[in-house]
Amino acid sequence: MKDNKLMTKVFGWMFLGLMCTFLTGYLISQNEFTVAKLLTGYTPFILAIIEIALVIFLSTRIYKMQPITAKVTFLAYSIVTGITFSCLFLYYEMASIIYVFLMTAILFAVFAAIGYFTKLDLTKIGTYLFIGLIGALICGIVNIFLNNSAFDMLISIVFVVVFVGMTAYDVQKIKQLSTSGMIEEDNVAIYGALSLYLDFINLFIELLKIFGKRDD
Repeated sequence: MKDNKLMTKVFGWMFLGLMCTFLTGYLISQNEFTVAKLLTGYTPFILAIIEIALVIFLSTRIYKMQPITAKVTFLAYSIVTGITFSCLFLYYEMASIIYVFLMTAILFAVFAAIGYFTKLDLTKIGTYLFIGLIGALICGIVNIFLNNSAFDMLISIVFVVVFVGMTAYDVQKIKQLSTSGMIEEDNVAIYGALSLYLDFINLFIELLKIFGKRDD
């Protein structure tokens, strides 16, 4: 029962974070001038630094911070991510974004269920997934200079495999945290929501690269 209550909170906060991100991105995308101002010059780097800082702050201080601080930090991160997402609503057709979002939700739900119900210890798998993530990131950086579309597609497929695996791994880890008693339940919920939010967002982006239809 405790696991069910916690996971309800986790998915509730994750859903709220996703809605903040997509709503923020959509509203900003309605003004192309605003998007151009936000995503040119030094602004993208500033936004990236803010995102990284918020994730690091939340991840490293989750054991000590007050629940309200954790919640505000998570929502702030979701909104900042939404600002960077605004360009996706201009780059891809809305129907395509909705289609890929639904595809992401189905894949996410399947592997979240696997992580919740499996009796297997996914700790070792998590290590391999992390190695795969680092490898794919390095390949992605290299491909910036190569600009090879086929290689880029392969990298996106690897990322999809990594993030569906990370979804199962993170769900199992959240269950384990709920019984450890090391963190207050509300903070576990926010920490879990952040982990699964990142899995979902990254999975969505990679699937959008593969299946998304560009808006001409």
